[in-house]
Formats: sequence, structure tokens, C-alpha cells
Amino acid sequence: MKKVTFILVFAALLGLTFLPSCDRVTNPYPPTIALELDTTLYPGNWADYLANEWPVFMSNTNTDRNILIEDFTGHKCNFCPAAADLAHQLQLANPGRVHVASIHAGVDGIGDFQSVDAEYTLNFTNPDGLYIGTWFGANDGGFVGNPRGPVSRVTNGGVIFQSPGLWSSMTSTLLTENNLRVNMQSALNYYPSTKGAFLHVEVEKLDQTLTDLGIVAYVLEDSLVGDQTMSDNTHNHNYVHRDIHRKNLNNMPFGRQLTAADLNNGKYYVNYSFVVPDQLDGNYNAANMHVLIYVYDMATKEIYQVIKQYID
Repeated sequence: MKKVTFILVFAALLGLTFLPSCDRVTNPYPPTIALELDTTLYPGNWADYLANEWPVFMSNTNTDRNILIEDFTGHKCNFCPAAADLAHQLQLANPGRVHVASIHAGVDGIGDFQSVDAEYTLNFTNPDGLYIGTWFGANDGGFVGNPRGPVSRVTNGGVIFQSPGLWSSMTSTLLTENNLRVNMQSALNYYPSTKGAFLHVEVEKLDQTLTDLGIVAYVLEDSLVGDQTMSDNTHNHNYVHRDIHRKNLNNMPFGRQLTAADLNNGKYYVNYSFVVPDQLDGNYNAANMHVLIYVYDMATKEIYQVIKQYID
């Protein structure tokens, strides 16, 4: 598939004018470094996208730090449904503030809990999720098996991965503290005819002492009915799996670093293009998928902010 790298200021060449004001901030195109977007995913003339659909962000008035619970799970894990229910309840109790990513990976990647066989036929794993799981399995003493997972990757007791029994208290503490150090907003344009999407993200560093920030984008499936071992070891063929981690944009498990080249008027701008993947069962439905975008400390791994972006 053709990809085009832009290193010239096309907005100027095309005669585009963005008028700054107190409540609007232009998402600059292109940045000072080469930006590679798959422009063939736009079903039209790319100049029209630049002129009419490239976003202009309003001033970000958000004051809340959002929380990400990463539930490392498996469809043969009998303790995992209770953990998934807990994460989902925390999400429902704190709409827009608590987000969940269910990542099917164990300490060594694919283990007994994630394996596929004649009864458990759906493969919920993906290379990005497995990489994240094995990295933390080797580098964090808290990841000892499923179900486990970080709460915004905040260290507690010397480890990042926590038992689900600590998710509620840690979530409550972080929500109460509400220590907003990074603000974010996003926009997404999706085109069903190509299954193509363009994601645009603005990142504002509120705490100027922060360094070495990374940005990651997870593609998640909202829900899917599939097999699951339950707490009583019965086989539930109609279990509802939620917030299934499907992939990372750009196939980067830990994303990319935010650099000075991404800066414009004191804010970072990152832009992605991607093809919306099919569902695990083969039925395509972009309305059943979303993206979680988060910014984190590349040294400590703590996630400072996460936002949800619907695809369709």
C-alpha cells in the first residue's frame, strides 16, 4: 500500500490559513519532522482532507486525571471473570474517568490460560499485548500470573502489577488525589469505504518538570461473546468479553517518545493513520471498537493521563 511522507508545509502551499484565537489551537500539519500517514485511506483528494477535515482543537478545559486499569487475563483462567467484573464495575461507577484494557497475556506471553484448542477456539492474543506481558513478567515482581494488572502503572508495594483486590482502593486514591500533570484531547475521522481512520492527538504537559514522556494508542474491541472458564470451572460458551486489547497503533507496544519535534505553541501533536481491524470472529463492526490513548513516564512507566476515542 502506498504511503506518502510529507516534510513540507503543505498547509502553506495549499493556501490554507488557520487563525489562532483564545479558544482554538491548530493541530499543525505537517510537523517539523517527516510525518508518515497512509493517505490512500482517505477516499478522496488528500488536499481536501487537509483543507476541510484536519482538526482544530478547542482549548482543553479538562481538570480530571483519568485512570487506566490493565487487566491481564485469559479465557481459561477461572479467577479472571471476577477480576473483569470488578474492573467493569469501577468503570461504570466512574464514567469517563476509569478506563479498562483487557490484555490476554501471561507472565511468559501465551500460557495455559491464553492457549487455543478445539473448545476455546478464539485467539484473543496479539503480538503487542504479548510483548507487554512478557516485558512486565521479566521486569516487575508483581506480575506473578493471571489475573493481575496495573492501575495507571502506579507503583504500590514496590511493584507495578497488583492483585485485583487492590484495584478499588488504588483507583479511589488516584481519583481523589486527581493529580493532573498531563492533559490530552483527540479527534478521529473514520471512512467505512476504506476501513481507514485518522487519529489526531493533542498533549499538553501541565507539569513542566516531566521529562521522557511516551504516547501509546491501544485499539480495543468493546465486547465480544466467546468461551470462558468460570469461577466454578464450568465452561461458559456465551461469556461477554469486554474492552479487548486488539493491537497498538504502529505496532509499538510501548509507543513512541514525545519529542521537541512534536511541539507547536507549547503543546505536542501526534497523528496516526490505521486500518480498523476486523472483529475476532470475523464480523466487521467499527462501531464496536475504540481507541485508548495514554501518555506515560518512559522511566517509571506511570500513566499520567488516558482518554477514550470512539472510532465510529
